[in-house]
Amino acid sequence: MLIEVLKSKLHRVSVTEANLNYIGSITIDEDLMNAANLIAGEKVHVVNNNNGERFETYVIKGERGSGVICLNGAAARKVQLGDIIVIMSYALMDFEEAKTFKPCIVFPDTATNKLV
Repeated sequence: MLIEVLKSKLHRVSVTEANLNYIGSITIDEDLMNAANLIAGEKVHVVNNNNGERFETYVIKGERGSGVICLNGAAARKVQLGDIIVIMSYALMDFEEAKTFKPCIVFPDTATNKLV
């Protein structure tokens, strides 16, 4: 049996941009992607701590060291600049493997979205 478990989490990052006129997705600073073990195109679940919105989208690689967290397309309507969000991805794995799997959880500086 396979179960879905938390693989990666960027806990409490600030939205720096919202671009309604883009195809879609979330742009994430490449440093944050690497730290959280996320890759371009990966499906993520986004939770907005400011308004309770929850939605899924996919990752686009942002400029390394920029701190960018940009919601694109329809997702831009779910956030305001400065909102605090949590970005999570999940993985399917065997039940026994899941018992010992340790997700990659990153706690960046919320003010700058930089790694601390």
